[in-house]
Amino acid sequence: MSRHRIVIALAAASAVVFLGAAGIALGGTTPGHVTAAAGTAGCGKAPALNSGQHTINSGGQNRSYILRLPPSYDNNRQYRLFVGLHWLGGTMNDVDSGGADGYNWSYYGLRRLSDAANNSTIFVAPQGNSNGWANPNGQDLTFIDDLVRLLDNSLCVDTAQRFAGGFSYGGGMSNAIACARANVFRAVVVYSGAQLSGCSGGTQPIAYMGIHGISDNVLNISQGRSLRDRFVRNNGCTAQNPREPSAGSRTHVVTAYSGCRDGYPVVWAAFDGGHTPAPVDGGGDGWRTWTSGEAWKFITQFTGGTDPTSTTTTTTTTTTTTNPPGDAECRVSDKINAWNTGLTSEITITNTGTAPINGWSLVFTLPGGQTITGGWSATYSPTSGQVTAKNVNYNPDIAPNASISIGFQATHTGNAAAPTSFALNGKTCAVA
Repeated sequence: MSRHRIVIALAAASAVVFLGAAGIALGGTTPGHVTAAAGTAGCGKAPALNSGQHTINSGGQNRSYILRLPPSYDNNRQYRLFVGLHWLGGTMNDVDSGGADGYNWSYYGLRRLSDAANNSTIFVAPQGNSNGWANPNGQDLTFIDDLVRLLDNSLCVDTAQRFAGGFSYGGGMSNAIACARANVFRAVVVYSGAQLSGCSGGTQPIAYMGIHGISDNVLNISQGRSLRDRFVRNNGCTAQNPREPSAGSRTHVVTAYSGCRDGYPVVWAAFDGGHTPAPVDGGGDGWRTWTSGEAWKFITQFTGGTDPTSTTTTTTTTTTTTNPPGDAECRVSDKINAWNTGLTSEITITNTGTAPINGWSLVFTLPGGQTITGGWSATYSPTSGQVTAKNVNYNPDIAPNASISIGFQATHTGNAAAPTSFALNGKTCAVA
């Protein structure tokens, strides 16, 4: 995959970049404020920009970016905005096209999930100078400012729903955005990042998700932990050393910090692997990774409106293992994170029988007033009432005593309770 061919180059360059980056000051004016909770100037107008490659003048330079509008863009609908940042040696085309994995990995797999969730997101992939994000004198941050301002004026964007994320050098730039533009962006997702692009400010809270491999030999996991811990402090979370998977386990562990200020969660996802944004439990990497589902769940927990609140302040640890692949007795647990009129539901299915399951269908009943708007790691039909979740092509198998996790996002009218009456392949499941 093209996103991984740059690892050797990054290993050589990241040390040089890292030495100088810490003292960089970010410049430019901020185009908005996250709590301004309103549609932008582009709402109600014919779109002034279309999908495709564009150029903008920023700081005296012509800077390029690729814009991806949702199908059937509606100028009266306020859209989420996701800024996808490439790695060292990568390009905006790699982020937009998904490289060797195509559409499935476009924007780190989030475009595919957005399309499945009612085309809810505008995506943009800016191009870094020299295929990186050194951010000298804050020029890359100014580029992001200018780009956000242009998009606000040209399209209908929810000002409380701006997000950024990137891998490696793109993770470093995402961190720089978190440090300097916490009043513009709602949250960031940092894949295998380090402080490579500076951190001007860095004292304000912003929702933060870090994903990092324990055996990353390009940007050591300690660098990712350092970025995370800044926002653990800023967000008022309870300090802790979250559990991480053991070497050789080929699993991942996701921890949501406790005690964080409402609306400012910190999530840490550590995996047994190296320098990649797309680890697959059991070994290897690719678009079937769990990271896209976790990142999508993280950014879609926030709703528009002033001071959107986080879905949870509890500590959650999830370990996912890959075993040989069933059809037998089962146990189900469900974690609900609810806010205002929305929720996410994370369901863990465990095969408690002695035979492997090869292909599964989980039937459950949603409480009245709940409607599924999107999901991950399964297909869901219909979207209300009695729902059937079916395996997708990468998770049909559940070995005896093994578990898999699936989930969905839903709206609700006041009842945010968990689903009931779980049955796997026609057999009633115990509920943990």
